[in-house]
Amino acid sequence: MRMKKKRHGTERIALLSQLVSREPASLVKSVETVYGNNNPLRVEIGCGKGDFIRGKSVQEPDYNYLAIEKISDVCTVATEKYAVSRGLGNMAANGGWQKPDGTIYPLGGDEVDFSDCDKGNVRFSVGDAAMLLADFPDNSVDAIYINFCDPWGKKGYAKRRLTHIGFLDMYSRILVKGGKIHFKTDNRELFDFSLEQVEISKFDLEYKTYDLHNSDKNDVNIETEYERNFSAKGFSINMLIAENKK
Repeated sequence: MRMKKKRHGTERIALLSQLVSREPASLVKSVETVYGNNNPLRVEIGCGKGDFIRGKSVQEPDYNYLAIEKISDVCTVATEKYAVSRGLGNMAANGGWQKPDGTIYPLGGDEVDFSDCDKGNVRFSVGDAAMLLADFPDNSVDAIYINFCDPWGKKGYAKRRLTHIGFLDMYSRILVKGGKIHFKTDNRELFDFSLEQVEISKFDLEYKTYDLHNSDKNDVNIETEYERNFSAKGFSINMLIAENKK
């Protein structure tokens, strides 16, 4: 279901621009400046409302995370939820952003000022991941997460699938040797296609399951909103992990 257009979405995400990277390729080249440390960088393609990346950043805090989302309004929601989870405030009653000390930053005004420590280990970016990742330097990413992407099921659309060999080759280039792709989907046809593509790629299949929630990986699994909804309807969740062998 398509998200309803958010009122003042552009102004809302602009207020939290310290948590948003407009040029993620530049972010990769200056990780220490952006995050305040040299921890390895991990990327989520299509972060949705941000449930997964928030959970992952807490579960494995010794990494930096970049969450990419193509739809601006969805990224706005993800960024706001992350800010709330960090204790950085809430949306103000009449618009804008209110910090815990009561300071209100109105829509269209200055960006909210956060300390480097408060910003934590997640940044967001709005855009097409295929285009953004193409500019990333070689060997610059530790892991890539792809959760419930568009299956592009129509005939002739296979090259658009985020697990097509064309994308896998790009991931291999930007991932360090031994870096991993973590992929989840409820679409069995897409999952089988993805397994075939991994087989002919520069990745080794490390793990696969056709029923994640009844597997040995479920204890550490972080569910997305989509995942919770479709699992509740009886859909099995497929998951694979592939390691970059270069």
